[in-house]
Amino acid sequence: MGLIEAAIPFFVLAMLLELGWGLLKGRNTYRLNDSVSSLFLGVLSQARAFVTLGIGGYVYHLTTEYASLPLMDANSAWTWVLALVLYDFCYYWLHRMGHERTILWAAHVAHHQSEEYNLTTALRQTSTGFLLGWLFYIPMFALGIPAEVVVTVGAINLLYQFWVHTEHVGKLGWYEYIFVTPSNHRVHHAQNDVYLDRNYAGIFILWDRMFGTFQEELDEEPVIFGIRGPLRSFNPLHALTHIYIDMAKDSWRAQSWRDKLHVWVARTGWQPADVAERYPRNKNDLSTFEKYDPEVPALFSWYGFFQLLAMVALLGYMLAGELSYWQGVAGWAFLLATTTTTTFWLEARAQEKVLKWEWLRLVALALAMVWLGASAEFVVAAGLYGAVNFALLWLMSRRAPDVAGHPVA
Repeated sequence: MGLIEAAIPFFVLAMLLELGWGLLKGRNTYRLNDSVSSLFLGVLSQARAFVTLGIGGYVYHLTTEYASLPLMDANSAWTWVLALVLYDFCYYWLHRMGHERTILWAAHVAHHQSEEYNLTTALRQTSTGFLLGWLFYIPMFALGIPAEVVVTVGAINLLYQFWVHTEHVGKLGWYEYIFVTPSNHRVHHAQNDVYLDRNYAGIFILWDRMFGTFQEELDEEPVIFGIRGPLRSFNPLHALTHIYIDMAKDSWRAQSWRDKLHVWVARTGWQPADVAERYPRNKNDLSTFEKYDPEVPALFSWYGFFQLLAMVALLGYMLAGELSYWQGVAGWAFLLATTTTTTFWLEARAQEKVLKWEWLRLVALALAMVWLGASAEFVVAAGLYGAVNFALLWLMSRRAPDVAGHPVA
């Protein structure tokens, strides 16, 4: 079991404590629809290993085997210290380029879409970072840092970042000058002009101070969380792909071949002039900004919570079991389908269409179990899940159509 998996009980306890503290203080930072959306993306990010190829891992192997300096020893404390610092340095540049170049922003944007800021936001992770993110860590392997050290300090870096995603911790004095804190990381998640594209470090805020990207949180400028290009959706598929789709559209629509190619390496937000004139992108007006929070019956929101618990259980089963490749693919596909259709309810989509997708999803689950030869215990668990799901869908279908009978704009 890795460090991240071992920390899951801590994550759950910390989120419950943060929720309780916010309620006690009259400053709750949780919304059920937003939190479910964030945690759905976290589940999918863990499951993507079942369907993706480890290209980066193979490059790391080749680098270690043929192009590394055999200078590092996993038994040396200095190796671990250097690896921790160097990993954060590499992470800083990956993170910074992830905001400055559209192709990398397309992978990272999912982490920034939440318009709330709490510990569920920390778990709101991408499923496409594997495409290019590995490039930034090649220097660690070139220096001969053992793979197990890189993996461990990477997990430590990620675990450290969890606690800074909260509004309930103020400034921390001298600690603010050296380390990433909730205050300076709130700046990073803001869409205010003064805060945009600042504070990229994972552990050591020193990198931002050194390279001119530091911005202090200002009392006179309350943070507005989220992204400037409004997503207006909880749909994980849309969250993970919308920037890639925008790039593809811009490239297709551009008249110049140079612009068609430049789209893929351009600065974040850039559009070819002819495309921008015909298809301008709307940005949030922060003076009139309102959070995306469709009004739906409480049952719909709790249905989302039920599906979250079920998908976490399925992910745990997948990670603990010895699945064939196609069983892993089927599990991932069911996770994606379930999280997507569930968010249709949270977005108040047209009820009749959503029910059709729900029935199709449950039938596909039954067919997949037969085709892949699911174990008896899994069939029993899936049967119980299906029965509860059918009951909830029946109850939800009885709700007044004027509440969920119209699509979201």
